[in-house]
Amino acid sequence: MSPGRSVAMPNDVIFPLEGKRVWVAGHRGMVGSAIVRRLASEGCEVLIAGRDVLDLERQSAVEAWMAKERPDAIFMAAAKVGGILANDTYPADFLYNNLVIETNIVDAAWRNGVGKVLFLGSSCIYPKFAPQPIMEDALLTGPLEPTNEWYAIAKIAGIKLAQAYRKQHGCDFISAMPTNLYGIGDNFDLNSSHVMPALIRKAHEAKQAGADSITIWGTGTPRREFLNADDCADACVFLMKTYSDFEHVNVGSGEDITILDLACLVCEVVGFDGKVVTDISKPDGTPRKLMSASKLQSMSWRPSISLRDGIADAYRYYLSTCGQRSA
Repeated sequence: MSPGRSVAMPNDVIFPLEGKRVWVAGHRGMVGSAIVRRLASEGCEVLIAGRDVLDLERQSAVEAWMAKERPDAIFMAAAKVGGILANDTYPADFLYNNLVIETNIVDAAWRNGVGKVLFLGSSCIYPKFAPQPIMEDALLTGPLEPTNEWYAIAKIAGIKLAQAYRKQHGCDFISAMPTNLYGIGDNFDLNSSHVMPALIRKAHEAKQAGADSITIWGTGTPRREFLNADDCADACVFLMKTYSDFEHVNVGSGEDITILDLACLVCEVVGFDGKVVTDISKPDGTPRKLMSASKLQSMSWRPSISLRDGIADAYRYYLSTCGQRSA
């Protein structure tokens, strides 16, 4: 039996949120804002604190704020995030800032008797060449992807923090590892965005310019998994209410798609009828990255937003925020 183990049967609510004070740390990010939207139907009081109110990198500030606000539960969606270039350029920032945020929140949560904490990680915690689909027990079984190992190590430390406080102090702290996320609130900056928002913007700008084609890196054959941020938020709330165990849980769709097929689907949704051209002089990256969703599915949770519908929602968000300016 795992330390601090207390497993719920499928759909059994062991930690109801109704009437509780729930802090979403990182509420302005894509995942954090999705969690705030999802909590609107839970009958709880949602606590938020922007950077102008609380600096998560200052231990005394976090302890004082938590002692004053007394949250009953915390979703830890706050993190310093970025693409491969940012991770590789600022390794100290990605390691230090994320470590400090995690340690400050986790320790203050224990000291203030917070009933439950859910730490959000990333699929980059797994070895670069982990067997596919990636099971939770693949953690720490091989070398990480070198370009983002600093961020990955910080997220692994977050998992271990939650486990250590559960083991030593009996805290009900759990961890969830989302796959590649996209949706409302995404970053569409081509210099720092991930593949989904980058494709949406490229297809839109090509459509507006009347271009014949868009170009993607590599052969287009690598396979990737995607999950809408609102589905991720629903899974996080589900786990907060029904899961209590030592091991982290993968949060994904359990399905993947080639980058070429994804690009074609994005073009269809955006309404760009030009060609998708592959630039084979550019690298492909890892051939496949798919997390196993079997553990979460065994608890009777599955995503509800199809990839096509999710892309359409993300495109509408893009148009409402920056699409017209980029035209």
